[in-house]
Order: sequence, then structure tokens, then C-alpha cells
Amino acid sequence: MAHNHNHNHLTGNIRAAFFINVVFTIIEFVGGIFTNSLAIMSDALHDLGDSLALGLAWYFERLSGKNQDKTFTYGYRRFSTLGALINAIILVSGSMIILWEAVPRMLNPESVNAKGMIIIAILGVIFNGIAVLRLKGSHSLNSRVVTLHLVEDVLGWVAVLIGSIIMFFWDLPVIDPILSILISAYILFNVYKNLRDSLRIFLQATPTDMDWSELSKRIESIDEVCRVHDLQVWSMDGEYHVMSVHVVVDKDYKLEEVHQIKQKVRDKIENDHIRHLTIEVENSDEECYNIDKH
Repeated sequence: MAHNHNHNHLTGNIRAAFFINVVFTIIEFVGGIFTNSLAIMSDALHDLGDSLALGLAWYFERLSGKNQDKTFTYGYRRFSTLGALINAIILVSGSMIILWEAVPRMLNPESVNAKGMIIIAILGVIFNGIAVLRLKGSHSLNSRVVTLHLVEDVLGWVAVLIGSIIMFFWDLPVIDPILSILISAYILFNVYKNLRDSLRIFLQATPTDMDWSELSKRIESIDEVCRVHDLQVWSMDGEYHVMSVHVVVDKDYKLEEVHQIKQKVRDKIENDHIRHLTIEVENSDEECYNIDKH
């Protein structure tokens, strides 16, 4: 019940951030035309991409809350990670577009309506700041990538605000593209980790918060267990971990005793965020057909 409440809360926050972003994107396009500012128009295009990312995040986060069925027997949680992966790609693409636009503007700076830019930049910080606060405290990979989108927007508008104030008093239009390049480089550096984490999940790598060798030793410390093999651990979305393990015991135990051994294994991993566990108990002279013999 707690998970459903947290999931619904997160979905509602992403939805709110989506509508906030859409409304402000419209304001940006109008403001960009009014101020004749290429920087604001570029940010408007960037925020349009962010709106698409937020819409996808909202959709995938809702989808990830569905229970398992015959098509997706582990449930739909990995769709949240798919949303994170798509959003990371969009974020990288948007940053590259900003870099593409900013570099030529360093060579050929253009005059803009600095006063109008100040007003729009203040609105940008407020709108995007509210959206960031709505997602504060969310821990899923999808929400982290979405929050990075919005933090990028806040930093971008802070840069525009600082640059427009300076340009209001001094004729230094080159400041705007310089700040855009620095912010884009910062975002690309940070999005790398989220993109890497998404790919690790899709490739079913061992979760980074788990030590495979230490986990094996912990289970093998159980008195009845001789050894452990075919231990596999992967994650559905960075939070919901899945594990399967073959446990070899020292003799032929009765069914009730086997249940007790399985409970001991569960007790050994109760603090490892494993939500789905499959345990196969084998005798030492029993052949395991799941071991890769190539």
C-alpha cells in the first residue's frame, strides 16, 4: 500500500511538472518573438523537448505501476527505466543543439532586448523552480532524470537572467552564449551517470548497491549450505531488485526443513532491497541443468 501511495505521489508530481512546463513553453515562444532573442527562442525549443520528455515520463511512470500479467510477468516497472533512458537521450540531444547554436553566437554576438529578457528569465526561474520542488525527494531513476531536466532549465534561466542584467548595463552580448556552453557541459557531465545506470538496468547488470561475492558468502555461511551457484541478481528499475539462486545443501532434508533453509536465506538478504526471490535447493550429488557447460 505504501509503494502504491509513493508511486501515485510521484506520478502526480511528474504530471504537475509537465503542465507547468507546457504553459511556460508557450510563454517563452511569445516572449522570444517579443524580445527578438534567439537565446530565449532556443530555450523555448529546449523546453518544448523537455515537455515531451515530461509527458513520456508521466506516461511511463503510470504504466510502471501496473501489476504483472501474461505479457509482462515481472510487471511493468521497467517502463519507468525506459522513460529515464528516452529522457536522457532527449536531454543529451537538447544540450548538443544548444552547443551548436551557442558556438557561432560567440563569434557573431547579436543584440537583444535585455529588459524583456530579464522579465522572462525571472518567470523561467519561478516556473521551473516550482516544478523542481514538486519532484524533490523522488528517488526513482525516471524521476531523477526528469529532475535533471528541470534543474537544467532553472540553471539555464539563471544564466539568462545574469547575462541579461549584465547586457542591460553593458554591451556584452557574448556573455549569453558563453553561459549556455558552460551549462550544457555541466548537464552532459551529469546526464552521463543516469544514462549509464539506465543501460546497466536494461543489460541486467548486478545492481551497483550489491556485492555479488559478499552476497554469496553470506548465504554460504548458513550451516546447512555447502555452496551457492547460479546466483543472479538484476534490477527492474533501480529500486526493485530480482534474485534467483541455487543452494546446495549437505544432505537430503525433509520438505519442512527445506522451507526452514529457504527462510534462513531470506533472512540473510532481507536488507538488500530484493523484492522478488527464487530459491532452488539441491543435494550435493544432484546435477544442476541450469549451469552453462559450454
